[in-house]
Parts: sequence; structure tokens; C-alpha cells
Amino acid sequence: MHPQQSLVSELMVQLQGAPMQQMAQQLGADRQQIQTAVGAALPLLLGALGRNAAQPQGAADLMGALQRDHAAALPQGLGGLGDLLDAVLGGAGGAASPAGQGAAILGHILGGSQQQAQDSLGQATGLGGQTAGQLLSMLAPIVMAFLAQRVQAGHMDAGSLGQSLEQERTQAQNAGGLGGGLLGSLLDQDGDGKLGASGLFKLGSAFLNNRR
Repeated sequence: MHPQQSLVSELMVQLQGAPMQQMAQQLGADRQQIQTAVGAALPLLLGALGRNAAQPQGAADLMGALQRDHAAALPQGLGGLGDLLDAVLGGAGGAASPAGQGAAILGHILGGSQQQAQDSLGQATGLGGQTAGQLLSMLAPIVMAFLAQRVQAGHMDAGSLGQSLEQERTQAQNAGGLGGGLLGSLLDQDGDGKLGASGLFKLGSAFLNNRR
């Protein structure tokens, strides 16, 4: 049986071209640097979500957040990713801005491991911890919206969502590389990055309400 394309690979393809260039320009970084960093950040974020969804309640909480708030973030399917990225990049303001919401969503995904993830990614790619944190904040709502679109298209329930993310986590760790290594080091810590469902409900609503 032919292995299904990983979520990381699928989303990485969607970010090629203009979105990758846009992120590089926003962060003042070399495009190849950003390409490498995104290639490590996606398995890190999806793997962390896989950890959070490993328990039935965690999967149900994540499913609720995706269905309630993040599904509308890509109204035209993945064709709307550019608009979503524009909203994230354009929101340089405080916590109520799209950029602020992205940072808050990131905090719920990574929990107590967030600082280590930012510092490790920044050191490994040469971006520095602060820039790596900004990149992760840009990617967090995109990852959530992408998952919401997959849930809708695939008619997934909480169980199959959790299974899919667990498979993604396993693939990332088995593949190794920068993303798998970062994910492995965070999971070995067994940090407190449990998904805060109620927080994600509010974050998703606020994020979408601030999009024009």
C-alpha cells in the first residue's frame, strides 16, 4: 500500500513560492534560511499537536477548536492560505491582532516547551530565538487552519484526527533531521504543553474576528 503523503509535506508544498518569500521579507531573513526553518517548524508543531491529541480528551478538545473557530480561516480551501498569511503578517499590534493571536495559539500548542523550541530552532537555523519565535507564531494559525480544512475534507472525527497526528509525530521523529530532533528533545522533556481547548476556542474566535 502506497504511504499517504505526510501533512508536513503537503503543507510545505502549499507554502512554497510567494508565502515563503513573504515570511522571509517580513522577518528580514534569507529565503533559504526560512525554508530550512519552516521545514523544521512544521513537524515540530504538528508533532506537538500529536502529543496533545494522544489522549482521547486531548483529541476531542483539539477537534472542537478546529471545528468551532479555525475551519473558517481558509474559506477557499488551501487557496486562501495567502489571505491568512497576509492577516498574520499584517497584524503587528498587540494580543488582539492576528499576529498576537498566532503567538497565543503557539503558546497553547507548545506550552512550557515554547521557549526551548524557539531558542533551539533559532540556534540551529541561525535565525536567533526571537526571529524563530516570530516564525513559529506565523505558522501556528496556518497549521490550525490547514488541519481544520483536512478535517472538513476528510470527514474526520476526533479519533481519526488523533491517529493522523500521532502518525505524523512518529514519522517526524523517525525521519530525524532538524525537525525530528527538535521534536524529540521537547517530547523527552514531557513538558506541560497540553492543549488548552477553552483557550483555543477564544483565540480562534478573536483571530477570525480580526481578519478583514
